[in-house]
Amino acid sequence: MSVKNIQLRYFASIREAIGRGSESMQTDAADVGALRNALLARGEPYATCLARGRAVRIAVNQTMGDEDAMLEDGAEIAFFPPVTGG
Repeated sequence: MSVKNIQLRYFASIREAIGRGSESMQTDAADVGALRNALLARGEPYATCLARGRAVRIAVNQTMGDEDAMLEDGAEIAFFPPVTGG
């Protein structure tokens, strides 16, 4: 496995819970699902706001994706809650 340098971005209630809008991270995760597992393993506040039972949207390099999306060095991964309108 190769280590990748990625940029994480958090929006709305996830940003508020984590206390920052972005961070850089090195990971050997192959895909977004493995990355999410690594973030959950950090404990709070990640464990609550990114928990498996919560609705969390994911974008990879500004394109909507899911946990099967592969990670590449230099990728930007964004996590945000579903948006509702009215």
